[in-house]
Amino acid sequence: MSVIRSAVTGVGSFLPEKIVTNADLAKFVDTSDEWIVERTGIRQRHQARDDEPTSDLAVEAARRALADAGKTAADVDLIIVATTTPDQTFPATAAIVQRKLGAPVGIAFDVQAVCSGFVYAMSVADGFVARGMARCALVIGAEEMTRLMDWSDRTTCVLFGDGAGAFVLEPREGQGTKADQGVLGFALRCDGSKGDMLYVDGGPATTGTVGHLKMLGNQVFRHAVVNIAEAIVGATEAAGVEIPEIDWFVPHQANQRIIRGVGERLGLDEDKVVSTVALHANTSAASIPLAMDAAIKDGRIKRGDLVVIEAMGGGLTWGACAFRL
Repeated sequence: MSVIRSAVTGVGSFLPEKIVTNADLAKFVDTSDEWIVERTGIRQRHQARDDEPTSDLAVEAARRALADAGKTAADVDLIIVATTTPDQTFPATAAIVQRKLGAPVGIAFDVQAVCSGFVYAMSVADGFVARGMARCALVIGAEEMTRLMDWSDRTTCVLFGDGAGAFVLEPREGQGTKADQGVLGFALRCDGSKGDMLYVDGGPATTGTVGHLKMLGNQVFRHAVVNIAEAIVGATEAAGVEIPEIDWFVPHQANQRIIRGVGERLGLDEDKVVSTVALHANTSAASIPLAMDAAIKDGRIKRGDLVVIEAMGGGLTWGACAFRL
């Protein structure tokens, strides 16, 4: 049976030039390199300049993804930006990206599911592309999480960084089997009753301020391992594949302990799990495409590989997606 799949035809990423090491943080935060590495696996993070808004990172990642796909801005008819740190309250960062890219009039909007945002945005884009409503979609995760930090809270401020990554999605004909190129299955979840575990204490309709990130780290960790594992199982079942068939797992890069915990719970081969958290820290919705791009560029992930991406973020939201590159 012939079906239309949403295929990932291009991947790109961008990191701000400034690197902040753990030793740099220790100069003004009560912490140390040893303390951070032992608990998180993070060694450094990138930080955007004051005059470098989220849309700038998104645009650069989008340009690189388009080049990888052999496309130009003129081909783009859908832009979805997953972000927690938009340039402005409105317009959507996606609209700003459209303008800066020079893309034609089309569909552009943001998705907000915090660290799960890229997986959610992928599912939304799939709904357009696989139904013939878009021919060249940009799915972008772009974040400047360092702008939400309370630098006196050493348990959270050491965890986050800035960056952007993008996928190009295009329609490809398949046979309705797990051998098809493209998106094969999703699992998306949210439990709003756990919202107080990970949130920002500000907003235009409450405090009128941006606010700072707050997190109950131990509780988030426990929920993350269980929930992410469940979502991976759900996405692979929806895709009609078994976990041992997966070539690569590209998790949200929150914390090396969470990545390892999920792997152990599911019995994943550690060699199949992509980890960039040491170099990027937690870049929220940007972390998955950043890690994916790194693993493609170094030759690990190849065309035809079966990939699962997964994440958990504030909300609490979590989810996973299985696709064949």
